[in-house]
Amino acid sequence: MSPEPAGTVLRPRGLQDLRQGRSRPAVLHYPAGDLLVVSGLPGSGKSTLMRRCVRTLLVDSQQVREEYAARVPGWLPYAVYRPVVRVAHYRRLRRAVLAGGPLAVHDCGAVPHVRQWLVREAARQGRRVHLILLDASAEEAREGQQARGQAVSAYAFARHREAGRRLRRRLAGTGEPPAGCASAVVLDRAGARALREIVFVAS
Repeated sequence: MSPEPAGTVLRPRGLQDLRQGRSRPAVLHYPAGDLLVVSGLPGSGKSTLMRRCVRTLLVDSQQVREEYAARVPGWLPYAVYRPVVRVAHYRRLRRAVLAGGPLAVHDCGAVPHVRQWLVREAARQGRRVHLILLDASAEEAREGQQARGQAVSAYAFARHREAGRRLRRRLAGTGEPPAGCASAVVLDRAGARALREIVFVAS
């Protein structure tokens, strides 16, 4: 597929690898009612991209973490209340999915059964799932974690990196989106910075 000029509107179909300056659209259009999953390493910029660009309801585990961090004493390590944050995030995600309508979801990538559940539930509702993969290097992701002041443990980061490698290998091997996804867009950091809006529109 020929690259889209920078600043254009892109309606993702199939697998579109927009890394290394192949294309830097300013707007992504998805069909109204569909679900968008944004995946990538911790610190790759998923939350930043979603908050800046998404023009619909979003469910972001980082937001849940920040909400709980504002309630607990500052000296309490995140590891202590992480299970509570995860349960709250998944409850919020389930409610949002079952409510219907367009939705953007933060995906850590290390828990593949969550994405599989999204695909199954969306199909049951007659909706489709789309994927954006932010392909940041380990060094870029670590810098992102340092910038937000929330470093991930070496063990957890290794799990995320392995999950990311598996996903990239699958995309490269098949040349198609993951099973159950209607489209997949792969962005590098420059492509993510160029993006201005993610919009759900009627066909």
